[in-house]
Amino acid sequence: MVRSSLAVLVIDENRIRASIIEAGLREAGHERVTVIHDVTGIARRIAEIEPDVIVIDLENPNRDMLENMFQLSRAVKRPIAMFVDRSDQASIEAAVDAGVSAYVVDGLRQERVKPILDMAVSRFNAFSRMARELEEARSELESRKVIDRAKGILMKSRGLSEEAAYTLLRKTAMNQNRKISDIAQSLVTAAGLLGPLEDE
Repeated sequence: MVRSSLAVLVIDENRIRASIIEAGLREAGHERVTVIHDVTGIARRIAEIEPDVIVIDLENPNRDMLENMFQLSRAVKRPIAMFVDRSDQASIEAAVDAGVSAYVVDGLRQERVKPILDMAVSRFNAFSRMARELEEARSELESRKVIDRAKGILMKSRGLSEEAAYTLLRKTAMNQNRKISDIAQSLVTAAGLLGPLEDE
C-alpha cells in the first residue's frame, strides 16, 4: 500500500489545530483525510469511515478523556498517532499499553505531521508483526504440548515407544489430511471422555 493512499481520520475538537494537522497531511500527499470535531459516538464513526490511520489531537486532555481515547485505541486495531500538549509518566505508559503508535507531547507542527504519521504506521506494523509471531509461537508450543500428551496416551495404552507413538500420530494425520496437532487434540479429548489413561 502506498502511504499516500492511506485513509486518515483526524479527531480534534479544536478546529484550528485540526486544520494544522489536515494541512500537514495534505501537503504530504494524503488526499483521503476526514476530520471529526465531535467525539460523541466516535467508535461508530470510525466503523463507518474505516480509516487506515487515526490521528488524535487532545489540546488539554483530562484523565477521563485520555482513558476514553486509550480504550478506543485498544478497540480499533489501527495505527494511532496522538498529539497532546501536556502529559505525565502514567499517561505515557497508558498510551503505550493501549497500543498508541505515536504519542507526541507538545509537538504539533505542520511539518512534523507526516514523519510522525509514517512512524506511527511503521511502529504499528512492527508491533502487529511481533504480536502475530508471538501468537504463532504460543500456538506452536500449545500444539507441542498436546502432541506430547497424545504420545503419552498412546505409549501407555498401546505400549508403544515415543517414536512409534509419534509415527502413528503422523500417519493418521496424513491419512486423514489433517494436522498432527488436530489428531493429537482429538485423541486427548477422547481419552479424557473414556477415563484417565495418563497422569496429568
